[in-house]
Amino acid sequence: PPAVITVRYQLFFDQDTLHRGLLKASLGGKNISAVFSPERPEQTIDPAKSGFFWVLSDYLIEGVWHIWIGADHILFLISLLIPCVYRRQASGSGGLRPVEKIRPALVNVLAVVTAFTLAHSVTLGLTVLEIVTPPEGIVEPVIAASVIVAALANLTRHLVHLRWQIALGFGLVHGFGFASVLSDLGLPREQLTAALLGFNVGVELGQLAIVCAFFPIAWALRRTAFYRWGVMVAGSISIAAVAAFWLVQRLMP
Repeated sequence: PPAVITVRYQLFFDQDTLHRGLLKASLGGKNISAVFSPERPEQTIDPAKSGFFWVLSDYLIEGVWHIWIGADHILFLISLLIPCVYRRQASGSGGLRPVEKIRPALVNVLAVVTAFTLAHSVTLGLTVLEIVTPPEGIVEPVIAASVIVAALANLTRHLVHLRWQIALGFGLVHGFGFASVLSDLGLPREQLTAALLGFNVGVELGQLAIVCAFFPIAWALRRTAFYRWGVMVAGSISIAAVAAFWLVQRLMP
């Protein structure tokens, strides 16, 4: 009969913080799903609270968590945000100068974030709905390559100005990566819309938190030699080196 049940799951959490326990149940004629994590090892399963918004909130948390632990996604985004506090010089084809007012910098940030969001949302949805199925073994290496491109573009005179274009193009591939994680979480087919929407919104909220943490620092330091050479040059080279290691690692059998 319909009843409120408390379920606790903690297998492997002490060995792997990324491990997830997936619960699917039928209670009171309703199909219920839940995701257990080290932060949420115990959940109350209530047939009266198994609707759209409960599933949405569950997967929203997983979306936020995934973007925060996805170092490749974070470094890709930061690489694109580093030059957002600079503008092209009036003279010359690619020189950079710090922006004088905050509005142009915010416009640059908005363009990057919007392009990345639109791109990965499209491929995330298409993959989860099984309309598009990318070949296995290709997505993760291409994601690593996208980080290399985004980082090294900061060292060029022309590609550095193509931030939102890079975000849009490679964002499509990052969407396939998000879809892989979402599929691993065991999507409830009867509540697919809620799970997909919740996960995607969670990714955007996690992404927004990263932007809000990074941009004030970039704005405050944009005129300093430390930001120009330490962050934009040395930082971009370091990010590209890490991503190159990932690429080799992901290409190995």
